[in-house]
Amino acid sequence: MLNRYSLSQVARLFPELAALALLATLAASVFAATPAKGVRVVVHEADRRVDITIDGALFTSFIWPTSLKKPVLYPLIDDEGVTVTRGYPLSPRSGERADHPHHAGLWFNYGNVNGFDFWNNSDAIKPDDRSKMGTVYVKRIVAAKSGLNECYFVMDSVFIGGSERQTAELKQTTRYTFARRGHARVIDQVVTLKALDRVVFKDDKEGLLGLRVARWLESPDEKGGVFMDASGNPTQVAAAPADPTGSNQPTGVYLTSDGVQGPAVWGTRGRWCALTGHTGSHTATIAIFDHPGNPGYPTYWHARGYGLFAANPLGRSIFDPKQPPFNFTLEKGQSVTFRYRVILFSRVATPEELNREADAFAAQSR
Repeated sequence: MLNRYSLSQVARLFPELAALALLATLAASVFAATPAKGVRVVVHEADRRVDITIDGALFTSFIWPTSLKKPVLYPLIDDEGVTVTRGYPLSPRSGERADHPHHAGLWFNYGNVNGFDFWNNSDAIKPDDRSKMGTVYVKRIVAAKSGLNECYFVMDSVFIGGSERQTAELKQTTRYTFARRGHARVIDQVVTLKALDRVVFKDDKEGLLGLRVARWLESPDEKGGVFMDASGNPTQVAAAPADPTGSNQPTGVYLTSDGVQGPAVWGTRGRWCALTGHTGSHTATIAIFDHPGNPGYPTYWHARGYGLFAANPLGRSIFDPKQPPFNFTLEKGQSVTFRYRVILFSRVATPEELNREADAFAAQSR
């Protein structure tokens, strides 16, 4: 019956219906304008992306673009909206270093798995060397769930050695959990690797959980130079570019659970390591926590002043020549699980609270 009347006629003849329609329209517009509350995971599998938002603001995205040889979390943004990851190579920013194109966001892989280098692989590798490299391919997003204060998703991937998908080395299943805790932002990773054949993680410095940070979190002591990978290949790291504004100068300082600070952190061990710096009036701390259930605990810290912040529990003699090689091995069908926690604080985090956090993390899933 109503479709015989115009909207104005409905308003005159049926004022109650008109009022209800107006209320519905207003409610819809308010709902559309209000950011989605809670910690949400939104899967865009066709776009090779999973977005994590907190009250509608982006925290991070899990991405696996064809331009990378592994999936990464990128960018990482703290609760005050400040990005703590380097832009290059995905979204270069003026004044930042443009070295190590395989250092993108936060990632998980290793430099020598059955002789294949998964860590250093990128489009910059010469064609003649690509048969020695490895790629981590995302297979599918298995599950995802949002919540008020945390969300999670589970993904399957596979480690393939060689340039033409020659050899499947490992199946990887990872559960990522993202949470807000006051002004802190928390990322937990539970990574299970299953050997598809006998797998040897040769003692190597290039691993395992890696993060490349923004310029202002680099060390002011880092002057650049030539850094060698485990195969003896050199990478030139330039000195930090000049910053005429003075607002983005390197200010980062590492600190470990054993009290080691600054450049001395590289190649030492500890159950946590924190990196603190500031940009303008904003201060941030990034903390990475090892878990006592991980092989090689407590991890060695492959932490460089130019912005690489990595936990490597599978290197040993590469960091300390007095130690025998680790060469962690899985027989065909065997599995191993690694657990890591990364926390972004928008302030200085004290050793006391980082120790408490490490205790709490250690008590989980032992």
